[in-house]
Amino acid sequence: MSSEESSLRALESLMTEFFHSCTTNERKREIEELLNNFAQQNGAWRHCLFFLSNTRNEYVMMYSLTVFENLVNKMWIGVASQDKMEIRNCLPKLLLAQHKSVPYFIRNKLCKVIVDIGRQDWPMFYHDFFTNTLQLIQSPALAPLGLVMLKTTSEELACPREDLCVARKDELRKLLLEQVPTVLGLLTGILETYWDKHNITASTPPPSPTSGESMELLGSLFQGSQYSKLLCQPMAALDNETQQVCCLVLECLAHLFSWIPLSTSITPTLLASIFHFARFGCDLRTKAKTGPFISSNSSSSNGQLNPGTMHTSNGGGRNGQQSEGSKVDRARLGVLAMTCVNELVSKNCVPLDFEEYLLRMFQQTFFLLQRLTRENNAHTVKSRLQELDESYLEKFTDFLRLFVSVHLRRIESSPQFPIVEFLGLLFKYTFNQPTHEGYFACLDIWSVFLDFLTTKIKSRLADRDSVLNRYKDALVLLLREVLNRIQFRYNQAQLEELDDETLDDDQQTEWQRYLRQSLEVVAKVMELLPSHAFTTLFPVLQENLDVYLGLQQFIVTSGTSRRLNITAENDCRRLHCSLRDLSSLLQAVGRLAEHFIGDVFAARFNDALAVVERLVEVTCYGSQTSLYDLETAVPSVLKPDLIDVHAQALAALQAYSHWLAQFYSEVHSQNQSQFINLIKSAIDASSPLITAKVPEKLLLSACHLMVSITSTVRPVFLVTLPAVQNIFNLITENQTRRLPQEAHMLVCRALSNMLLLPWPNLPESEQQWQTRSSNHASLLTALTREYRILRGTVNVSPRRHDVNDVKTVIQQTLPVLRDLVDSISGESTKSRQICYQSLQESVQVSLSLFPVFIQQPDVTDEMLAFFLTLFQALRVQMGVAFTGQIIHTFLSMFTREQLAASILQEGSAGCRVVQKFLKILQVVVQEPGQAFKPFLPSILSLCMEQVYPVVAERPSPDVKAEMFELLYQILHQNWRYFFKTSVLTSVQRGATEDTMENEAQFTAAMQAFGQSFLQPDIHIFKQNLCYLESLNSKHKLYHRKLFRTSMLFHFINVLLQVLLHKSHDLLQEEITLAIYNMASVDFDAFYSAFMPEFLNGCQGVDTNQRTVLARNFKLEQDLPSFTQSVQRLVNDLRYYRLCNSSLPTGTIKL
Repeated sequence: MSSEESSLRALESLMTEFFHSCTTNERKREIEELLNNFAQQNGAWRHCLFFLSNTRNEYVMMYSLTVFENLVNKMWIGVASQDKMEIRNCLPKLLLAQHKSVPYFIRNKLCKVIVDIGRQDWPMFYHDFFTNTLQLIQSPALAPLGLVMLKTTSEELACPREDLCVARKDELRKLLLEQVPTVLGLLTGILETYWDKHNITASTPPPSPTSGESMELLGSLFQGSQYSKLLCQPMAALDNETQQVCCLVLECLAHLFSWIPLSTSITPTLLASIFHFARFGCDLRTKAKTGPFISSNSSSSNGQLNPGTMHTSNGGGRNGQQSEGSKVDRARLGVLAMTCVNELVSKNCVPLDFEEYLLRMFQQTFFLLQRLTRENNAHTVKSRLQELDESYLEKFTDFLRLFVSVHLRRIESSPQFPIVEFLGLLFKYTFNQPTHEGYFACLDIWSVFLDFLTTKIKSRLADRDSVLNRYKDALVLLLREVLNRIQFRYNQAQLEELDDETLDDDQQTEWQRYLRQSLEVVAKVMELLPSHAFTTLFPVLQENLDVYLGLQQFIVTSGTSRRLNITAENDCRRLHCSLRDLSSLLQAVGRLAEHFIGDVFAARFNDALAVVERLVEVTCYGSQTSLYDLETAVPSVLKPDLIDVHAQALAALQAYSHWLAQFYSEVHSQNQSQFINLIKSAIDASSPLITAKVPEKLLLSACHLMVSITSTVRPVFLVTLPAVQNIFNLITENQTRRLPQEAHMLVCRALSNMLLLPWPNLPESEQQWQTRSSNHASLLTALTREYRILRGTVNVSPRRHDVNDVKTVIQQTLPVLRDLVDSISGESTKSRQICYQSLQESVQVSLSLFPVFIQQPDVTDEMLAFFLTLFQALRVQMGVAFTGQIIHTFLSMFTREQLAASILQEGSAGCRVVQKFLKILQVVVQEPGQAFKPFLPSILSLCMEQVYPVVAERPSPDVKAEMFELLYQILHQNWRYFFKTSVLTSVQRGATEDTMENEAQFTAAMQAFGQSFLQPDIHIFKQNLCYLESLNSKHKLYHRKLFRTSMLFHFINVLLQVLLHKSHDLLQEEITLAIYNMASVDFDAFYSAFMPEFLNGCQGVDTNQRTVLARNFKLEQDLPSFTQSVQRLVNDLRYYRLCNSSLPTGTIKL
């Protein structure tokens, strides 16, 4: 024994040294290597058994258990049966002897090792594994230990990792399912027993105010429910030991419910018991800031319930005065019970015989919802919810979301479920949430409900009114309350807390998110109750508009300055609130614009007209009085408010541009004065703001409104308005007071649209194309004046001092031209023709400048972006000859060295240049007809001989993605460049003989695709797999003789290896489908030739294992069976390799 004693002492000192703060990393590596070598030796487990029995050192215990874990999971197959039996006998005895004296994490690790043995040997060699666990649970003193074992068993056996073969996984699941009724019965018994034992009604007389209140609470919700009386019983007063056991039971149930199917094994009694414990979360006494152990998955208590808080003062557990720790534990019971409920409710597949249970569950949960939202003298609903544990509220909100999204359609029509009363409770719950996140989560639930209602009404138009009437009151209340919640007038304290500066991942602030989510709900109610929503919103808007429009009387002018004469602090605060609310309500009105157009245009015309007239009035007023330019008492607050209201009014008016377009088309042949006045006023409102002096937020809003009027409404008289003429002059004549770049682009787009886009409702002969064409030419001449002069710099060395000035001109002009082309890309041929005529000289200038700046990637990037847009929108107008000249120039400029240098600087402008160049080539190869076919060989050569060698072995994800798309488009759009077979011959010969051309290039392209599947980039992998599948579905790629005979098996092999290495696990389904499509070309060859060859080439498995793998791969030809076989092959092959690689090696002593 002395040698084992000395080994133990040596190990303890090594462990202590390893974790000591002074130990160097090098020494730690030495110790780690020594420990690993010790663990690998034969019989190391015997030493570890001695260590576990004779040490109190936690590090040594953990190390010894890790040795056992490694032995069981990786080397078990090579352990002698006598040794296995000894281990199976010793470890449970050790657990029973030490479970109370060791730390809980050591106990849990030991439980896991025993469960791992059961995973390998139960029931054949370890027949009493599960019955031992059940016996522990039934023994009151050992129940906590049994429950930890049960939960670990559920975790490790129901959803095992890949270190088991599929047959064993299936066997374990089947064995566990057989035990489920027994286990659930046992757990139900424990919950019932403890509840009954500690139930107050057993020891106290019934008359008490609490029980009366609870009965009253039920209202009409559950009359006649046999569980209503049970749920009304007063809460049980549990001692700490009981709470610990009940928490463990609920944790076990939560995990069991995550994988067992819904069935009658989940009895009404069990559900009632769970709901008893769910009530602990509703109990106001449970409030305490909980530690992180109240996890959303409920899996972390490990039977360890806050050990530092077990004491009660003066025996307070009995008289109801509980310590903070005990309160936390009671809250935890509620959280765990709701976790169990949510596991059940999250299952969408509900057997018929379980639907009644589901209804019962919902009844019981809504009893809890009533408790949560009940007001009494002592507490408002909000203060009650604030007092509750945050995790419990989160779980409860999760439940409501699951109920509405998954089960409402099942339950809604049940006469036993009072849906309207439920919505009333949900309303109270939503608008009394103590946190913003809680409120957002509840708004999401309402959104799901409104979507459900909208879908239901669309599918049952006949009884639309009866459905709507049922819910109308709830929707009206919801709309009013959501609108109140976004107004400072009603909700200032909460709204002031919202951050309006920091952007989140969606590029919006907390305030913007709050407003957006609220307005989405408003818009959905508007869709269901349009007239009511409008009559609710419009008066509130009017009220705030009156305040804004009344500000004019407070403007005082002295000399050149203008001041808003509102200075009292209270008045400034009220004005601030009113302006913030007006801004929000304007966004709400803009959001509703879509509900006034289309089929309902005529029916809701007057409402929409009232809105648009009001918006035009308010934008004109803002621009005329220049409120954004006033001096105010609180400039840091009121000035941004005034700018924001003005900007939001312009944006809201812009939202009605589609309504204005429909108005225009309806009245084009009648009296147009009303329409003309609206448009003139809108232009009068926006044109004074188009100057560099105006704050940018306001300037951009005005520009966007101009763009919408010119592109969506397109009034014929627009060009004649003096305000438009002024803007034209501003843009074309005055380059010194230039607008900021984005605003300049928008105004140029608006002016160009006005001249290029066809006028609605007019025949071609009245479009005045000639006049508009010359106007457009003069607009472009003015915009490109400085750019066209650059043509003279072609022969000048770009090192001259003025090169930066040249770059500035290029970088200011080309984005504007690109934007103009982009905005008419989907328009009529005539518009594009005029556009190209105006641009022609600038395009030629660009082409002549290109070689000069080829070494300056930032300029080349801008030029190629321009050419890419030209190719996408105007290639027909440019003509074949000029397009060919451009491509020829590009191909000759991009030498291999130039491309390599650019690609190697990942993320740089040079890299972006190559991407855009490849995009241009994609457009070229997609062009139908023969015009650009002569370029195919040089494009293919550039792709395969110049770009591919550079990117093949490097990440370069952006360039690779474009290069492979180009390859795909070459193959897809130019299939006959490689395969000459006509449709007729393929029918006659059965498509077996292909006439191939350019075979070497085709093979090189396929090899490039294959090579990409060996690399880690999952996006390129997915993209290329989709391309291959697409080529197969459109051109029968996998059936082509060349592919079938020399490539097919290589591709299947590569894809199977990827599945085996688990390097692209997210794409399992796509990869398996591709393997199936390739195999289905010739299943006989796949099963008789490929599979034996593949298995023979598999390393790390023996002949017997290969035979089993081959036998288990069923010779099926349907996709589901084939998928199952592939998954089984991959799982079992990995399992065999794991077993074989872990067999024990030589011996090393400490």
